[in-house]
Parts: sequence; structure tokens; C-alpha cells
Amino acid sequence: MAAVPSLTLDDVRAAAARLKGIAHRTPVLTSRTLNARVGAEVFVKCENFQRVGAFKFRGAYNAAARLTPDQLAKGIAAFSSGNHAQAVALAARELGTTAVILMPEDAPRSKLEATLGYGAEVVTYDRYTQERNALGTDLAEERGLALIPPYDHPDVIAGQGTAALELLEDTGELDALVVPVGGGGLIAGSATAAKALQPDIRIVGVEPEEGDDTKRSLDTGERVTIPVPRSIADGQVVPSPGEITFGINRRLVDEIALVSDEEIVEAMRFAFERLKIVLEPSGATGLAALLSGRVEDLPRRVGVIASGGNIDTRRFTELAG
Repeated sequence: MAAVPSLTLDDVRAAAARLKGIAHRTPVLTSRTLNARVGAEVFVKCENFQRVGAFKFRGAYNAAARLTPDQLAKGIAAFSSGNHAQAVALAARELGTTAVILMPEDAPRSKLEATLGYGAEVVTYDRYTQERNALGTDLAEERGLALIPPYDHPDVIAGQGTAALELLEDTGELDALVVPVGGGGLIAGSATAAKALQPDIRIVGVEPEEGDDTKRSLDTGERVTIPVPRSIADGQVVPSPGEITFGINRRLVDEIALVSDEEIVEAMRFAFERLKIVLEPSGATGLAALLSGRVEDLPRRVGVIASGGNIDTRRFTELAG
């Protein structure tokens, strides 16, 4: 494995400064019902209220804002199942440039339409037969665009870490932080910030059962590749963790919990009925791990990142109705 770029609390704080006044400082919700169900004091960081409806805007904008004027003038490329696509499209618009996004053919229609709505060009591919990293890299090179990957990039990771930084600023010390895991960018950035501020904090990642590539990788000590997962948590279905993210997460992440699709749906229902918020499946996995008891020996004060809420009415009612 190549040397992993270093990432520090200062990088996350620098990202927070770039995002100030651009990204939303999302609210932190509490619920007595949730606390009673879980047996702990839980603080929910609502990234479903972030611009584009997910935490991804933090990393996308931070990375785009660090490009040179020449790079920005040529445009940006990205590959994503949806939330990063929207984030890069909006970041490009905010910075006065253009974006070309590689998206899977079966990406949720609401995410595709939102990406197009922000002004991006979309190129599609088959996620089950084609390899998006290679396709995205080739697309960027052919068109001379700056590639901003969805998670395996130091500036993207630093931007995502600002969610945990804000959470800890708002709540004070926490005993544990529960974070959804796809490619690992959100938890890598969050763990970097949280462990620097509180070395003893317990970092728990959550994956869908069918997409346990990070858990397998951490268990074996090296990156493991699995078949492209099939889960309702479409934002977390990646075949392997990122090289940079895994290098950070194997040092800082304490454990990975797995949740079933049924547990994810129950968490979506709970969030809607009790917290009065809408979460997409990937955004609800952290909450699902708490509600289903998948995190053992839960400590007293727990933060959880509700990472996104991009789901249309039809799909939400189909799953949770």
C-alpha cells in the first residue's frame, strides 16, 4: 500500500473555515423516546439538512475550492451514485465552473434529476459490469477536467470531517460517535477530528450487511474487495474501501456494526415518526445500529451522524409505508 497522506485536525479546521457561510451548520436533535429506546443520551447530527441534502457537499466544496484558477476554468469531473454527484454539481456552480458526472444507470431518479438541475452534464454506466473509478479517471483525462472522487481524496475527507467537528462543538464531549460507512470518507474525516479532540472517544462505523467491505478489511488488516453489494442503502454500496480512507480508518476506527435492510427501514420510520425528519436508507444506518442494538456496551453520551435525506416520496412510502 502506498503511503497514506497525513490528515490532521488543522486540515479539518481549515476546511471548516472555507465552508463557513457556504455550507449549512446543520442542527443536532435529541429525543427522550430515542434515549429511552437506546439506553443512552443520543445526539443526532442532521446532515439531511445540509445543502444538496447530504454531508457530501462539505467535502466536494472543500476540494473544489482548493483547485487552481486554471483547473477551475477547465471544469470538474466526478463519479457518484447520487449525493456526491449533486454536491460536486452545486460546488461547481458556486465556484463558477462546470461539472461532468459519471452516474450509474440505476441511480435514484431524484438524485439524477437534482444533479442535472444544478447544471451538471451526466454520463451513465452499468455499476454491476463496469468499474467506475477507471471510467471516471478516463473521462477526466480525456476532457482535461479536475477529478474530485467521492471519498478517496484528502480535501474531500477533511471537508467531511467538519460534520463531526461541529457536532462536538455543539454537544461537548461524547463517549462514542456512530457514523455511516460507504467508501469511508465521512468516518475518516470524523474520526480524525474526534480523536484529535477526544483521544478516548469510541468511533463506530456502520455498514449494510450486504456491503461489509470495510468491516472485512479492518478484520483482515488489508483492503478487501467484495462483489458490488445490493442494498437499499445505495450510497454505501461500494466494493472496497478507499486506499486513503482505509489507511486512516484502520488507525482510528474502533469497530464496525452491520445492519440489515429491515433495520434500516425501521430507523427511517422512527426518524419520520419521532424525530420528524426524513432520512434516505444510507442516512439512517447509524440510527439503525443504535435502535437495533448492534452497538454493544453503548456508553452514556453518543453522537450519530444522519448523513443524508435524499429520497423521493414514492421510494420513501414504498420502503417505510
